[in-house]
Amino acid sequence: MLPGLEAAELPADAIEVGRILDAWGIKGWFKVFPYSADPEALFSSKRWFLLPTEKGAKTFDGVGLLTIKEAKTHSDTVVACAQDINDRSAADALRGARIFISRSSFPTAQKDEYYWVDLIGLEVINREGVSLGQVRDLLTTGPQTVLVIEKTLDAQTTQIMIPFVAVYIDDVSLSERRILVDWQADY
Repeated sequence: MLPGLEAAELPADAIEVGRILDAWGIKGWFKVFPYSADPEALFSSKRWFLLPTEKGAKTFDGVGLLTIKEAKTHSDTVVACAQDINDRSAADALRGARIFISRSSFPTAQKDEYYWVDLIGLEVINREGVSLGQVRDLLTTGPQTVLVIEKTLDAQTTQIMIPFVAVYIDDVSLSERRILVDWQADY
């Protein structure tokens, strides 16, 4: 294991939230590409679990735990420093590492705010009680987010897209694993 990395196991609720791009400066800081436009999960957790890059040279094997001292926004990326990563070469050895954070470490979402990862897999039902399928993905189209719903019937998969806006979304129940919508199957 590299200096600064402690051997660990990936938590059962681990979510991939970013990737280490490169060393940043000479004092052990590194640049991170966050997978979210609002990388609060990176800022809220002081324990980042790393997996080596899928391609290219691997500088470590297995899962490494990195204890973060500080993380902050820098342009469209995040820069961070970690315990026992004290120089550029140590930070550079982390290049390409995939960053995972325990879902339980994410900040609490505000009322009517949801993490995309929590919406994937929810059943979507319209006001008439007809199941439209399950959320398979979400897309950002600029001004709004769109739910990508898939339904398989008789070995044929269909896909519909529903804007994730209040006019179409009646209720989201994470505990019941469903989203109630004002939408018809033939739209």
